[in-house]
Amino acid sequence: MEFNCNLIILKTMFLEIKSFEQFLRLKEETALLAYFSTDACNVCKVLKPKVEELVKVEFPEIKLVYIKSDVLPEVAAQNQVFAAPTILIFFDGREYIRKSRNIGISELQREIARPYSMIFGN
Repeated sequence: MEFNCNLIILKTMFLEIKSFEQFLRLKEETALLAYFSTDACNVCKVLKPKVEELVKVEFPEIKLVYIKSDVLPEVAAQNQVFAAPTILIFFDGREYIRKSRNIGISELQREIARPYSMIFGN
């Protein structure tokens, strides 16, 4: 008997931000989704993989970053983020979409679609 075992390694697309300067540099990307969360937020832990899957499938040109608001409070404060989870979406360095607390994936998809298609032509 022969078994074909394929090892699946789940690699997150999110880049965890380590400094305010790093965030400022990445904010200038053509398209950036910033996911603000805390370790204590259980909703955040459930929502994050759904957001990641949405971006991977529907909007592959968007770069994903993850900011722990409790670890980097200056990044959260500079972006006026005071609740978790909060999602900020930037196109060409400008904030276009802000979602906080109760975030629906289908609503998020609809809101991203228009500016994304204008920039990337998809």
